[in-house]
Amino acid sequence: MAGLEVLFASAAPAITCAQDALVCFLHWELVTHDYYCLGAGDQPGPGDKKSELLPAEWSSNKDLYVLRYESKDGARKLLMKAVTVEQSMILNVLECGSQQVLDLTINLNDYINSEHLADFHRTYRNSEELRTRFVSGILTPIREHWDKASTSSRSSPQQEFPPATAREVDPLRIRPQGPRPSRQPPWCDPLGPFAVGGEDLDPFGRPRGGMIVDPLRSGFPRARIDPSSGLPTRLPPGSVPPGARFDPFGPIGTSPSGPNPDHLPPPGYDDMYL
Repeated sequence: MAGLEVLFASAAPAITCAQDALVCFLHWELVTHDYYCLGAGDQPGPGDKKSELLPAEWSSNKDLYVLRYESKDGARKLLMKAVTVEQSMILNVLECGSQQVLDLTINLNDYINSEHLADFHRTYRNSEELRTRFVSGILTPIREHWDKASTSSRSSPQQEFPPATAREVDPLRIRPQGPRPSRQPPWCDPLGPFAVGGEDLDPFGRPRGGMIVDPLRSGFPRARIDPSSGLPTRLPPGSVPPGARFDPFGPIGTSPSGPNPDHLPPPGYDDMYL
């Protein structure tokens, strides 16, 4: 692996355990896949710079390694965290743009010879297998997700919609004053089978008939209201102004329409001995 030996030699003073050697290997894999290292830690620092080398203090914590990377074209940024758990290392990589998270668990004894860390040629074993696992488990899914998102954004441009009208913004707005346009008068067809309940279902309140039947607006002929009904004498003229809401004293109308209440008397109704 061209370049790994040079990197290992430059970082040799900080490589004191198996996890140091593994992080050095993974760092070089990222570099060979067109990534630069920006620095160590979760947050950017004043000394951050794009480099193929490991940053200072990269191995200060042997239990948790945190490194930040950026692709050479500046399109992707990665946050890599490596946690040591007994003889294994749990690798967690976050792609900051899409928030994609990938994990990989690596057994240190399978790929690092901790007894020969001073000799590069004897430090790593099964290098090709380790490289394949890292590329297929971390780098390839990130690249495929990024390519898919880029293709989708190019093939499906955002649609432009006209600005919302006042009715769409506030359907319960107060209607402006002034002459209203002519419309179909309410209760135009009292016998329409689909008019019942229309007003209750209409959020804009257009009167088309509710669930409660108004006998005064039913459309059928009705008896004339006589305010003097039920009184021994008639009320003087002008006692009830025209159009005023008035409850008469007796039954509506002088001669209410409809059948006589006694038109169907019970049997023997006229029997005085009943």
